Amino acid sequence: MDTLLLARLQFATTTSLHFLFVVVTLGLVTLLVGMQTTWFVTGNPRWERLTRFWGQLYVINYVLGIASGILMEFQFGLNWSGLSRYVGNVFGAPLAIETLVAFFLESTFLGMWIFGWHRLRRGVHLALLWGVALTAYASAFWIMVANAWLQHPVGYRVRDGVAHLTDFGALLRNPTLGMALGHVLAAGLLTGGMLMAAVSAGHLLRRTADFALHRTGLRIGLVTAALAVSLVQGFGFAQFGPVGEFQPTKFDSGPTADARIAEWTTRFGPGDYTPPVLSDVGLGFMILIGFLLGGVWLLLPLLWRDWAIRLRFPLWLTLLALPLPFGAVILGWLAREVGRQPWAAYGLLPTERAVSGVDPGLMLASLIGFSLLLGGLTVANWTLFARHAARGAADPALGRPPDALDTEPRPTPTFT
Repeated sequence: MDTLLLARLQFATTTSLHFLFVVVTLGLVTLLVGMQTTWFVTGNPRWERLTRFWGQLYVINYVLGIASGILMEFQFGLNWSGLSRYVGNVFGAPLAIETLVAFFLESTFLGMWIFGWHRLRRGVHLALLWGVALTAYASAFWIMVANAWLQHPVGYRVRDGVAHLTDFGALLRNPTLGMALGHVLAAGLLTGGMLMAAVSAGHLLRRTADFALHRTGLRIGLVTAALAVSLVQGFGFAQFGPVGEFQPTKFDSGPTADARIAEWTTRFGPGDYTPPVLSDVGLGFMILIGFLLGGVWLLLPLLWRDWAIRLRFPLWLTLLALPLPFGAVILGWLAREVGRQPWAAYGLLPTERAVSGVDPGLMLASLIGFSLLLGGLTVANWTLFARHAARGAADPALGRPPDALDTEPRPTPTFT
């Protein structure tokens, strides 16, 4: 057994599963802000019920997503001590900021929002949700700052065999950051929109109660997905410029890539510096799914006079298309991360030097353990999500008035 291969498999598994939680979080929190803001402005109780229904699903995904994130961070110390030792002084700064934002600010705002229904003024309660959304976006920003540095190291100096941060501003100006961040945020919005549209379509197909409520959810979801897929495509193709300039070996084998490989061969010795074919495969299928999801624009005219609901087949298309954005985000991460190989930090630290020097058997046990834990969290998340989504929006537990929590008469106590 190869320790490096096992470590890479574990990283791919944990990161991919955790990222499924992330895109749902980013997408749903944005939609929640829009719905609760509309409720605050209009006072229409329908928007309150929509906020409560989707807020409950958001909370389920957030709580289990935090647990998956903690497990993912553990693996850095267990499996990638070489990475921590060599680039920790640079890579650790944005990760530390992200931890403070995600595990303290965001969680605090969300907790106050959950328990603040009917206890806080409506404006304060809305401000808390805006705080949740802004800190969620800030968390994504700092994660992408750290990842962009691995893609294209900047603002550092190697001293005594260790990279040291010399220019914090260079991390924020990294040319591989901007378009990649926009691509990820748009992918989250696309996933959230498709999720809302698919759940609403399922209720409309079942002809459950609250027709008007789920009709609104379908419209919001499809319009959001249509706008987001255009942003995903735009930010995605815009990345080819920075990638071609700063990572010429990722998807190209032209003169620039050959020159870079020759340079690395001189510095690090002979080796295979060409990324695995999997990166090109992931890129190709991701682009294909992106174009397929572009077809959501064709469904928008059918929202007029509820033709999408009357014809029913658009509802089935929406429901069956739900796995596509999740598949696309996994393929996108494979293209981005596998395309960086064989480097942990592109052109600076080979992946084989970043892995911890542990016994292969121990690494295999770690892979199995982490995969079971993350797989269990993922299954639990989608089981709970599907169960509460299927119950509908009649009376979600989130935001239920305190006097409605217990409608059963309490027996009169007797004393003997």
